[in-house]
Amino acid sequence: MEVKATAKYMRISAQKVRKIIGSIKGKPVEVGINSLKFMPQKAAVMVEKILRSAIANADQNADMDVDSLVIKNIIVNEGPTLKRFRARARGRGSRILKRTSHITVVVAEG
Repeated sequence: MEVKATAKYMRISAQKVRKIIGSIKGKPVEVGINSLKFMPQKAAVMVEKILRSAIANADQNADMDVDSLVIKNIIVNEGPTLKRFRARARGRGSRILKRTSHITVVVAEG
């Protein structure tokens, strides 16, 4: 049985999160959490929080054994982009894109 947790509109680029998730996909949740703790990136903190939420969902809603959970899949999609403006020389303006992402973590037993 699979259990998932989703975080939407996270204020980080999907490209930055995808660099992190490749190293923990397919591993047991304990190994995944331990490796995320020692990563210096902002995305590691966000993914760890969502992973802990998926573990809690598995424990509460599905009555699964937490010790045997494996990170089956992590999906990162682009969310809406916030468009901002920065003043430039000679009265011009340039666009700043503040990207968001939707992160979904799927865990399963065994």
